[in-house]
Amino acid sequence: MSKQNIAQWEEKFSSPEYQFGTAANGFLVREAGRLTPGAKVLCLADGEGRNSTWLAEQGHRVHAVEAAMNAIEKARALALERGVTVKHEQVDLEDWDWPVAQYDAVVAIFIQFTDTIGRARMFAQIEAALRPGGVLLLEGYGPGQLAYKTGGPKTIDHLYTVDELSTIFPTLRVELLEEYDRELDEGPRHRGMSALVDLVAVKP
Repeated sequence: MSKQNIAQWEEKFSSPEYQFGTAANGFLVREAGRLTPGAKVLCLADGEGRNSTWLAEQGHRVHAVEAAMNAIEKARALALERGVTVKHEQVDLEDWDWPVAQYDAVVAIFIQFTDTIGRARMFAQIEAALRPGGVLLLEGYGPGQLAYKTGGPKTIDHLYTVDELSTIFPTLRVELLEEYDRELDEGPRHRGMSALVDLVAVKP
């Protein structure tokens, strides 16, 4: 991620208000039962910590990575308030020495900050980071989000399609892949009718 983009996220997260709320993402809550008890989980671009904190509350060992320090500070405060431990690390996912075969699960909720080329590289690294039997839980916006304008990227090449996600993880077994429209209420930056794409995939 460019320094300019990171600076923009730092500014967005500088407000004391949690921009995406403090409740875990609904898709994550719905599908987290697929994780083994006490799983080692990597939360990508975790923002202000709503998802990593919730996963830690469920008894998982959570490594949350995020580029914006303003967001990490709020995530640490949220985990402290909830009485859980999360490993927080400041990371630019486009310039990170990704761990290999280290995680029982990778959680990727609205990590839509790169184009199709950068996304392909990042998705290959996500695939490699999973242990055998590891689970990928991914949710993002689809192309219909450009019409709703209720959050997310403003350019088509940052959005997901079912066709792309069905083939971009060649070694993973897809267990769920669907697109649908749904009303979101996840803080001021994710509020209103939204075009969503969900993926659950497992590394054999």
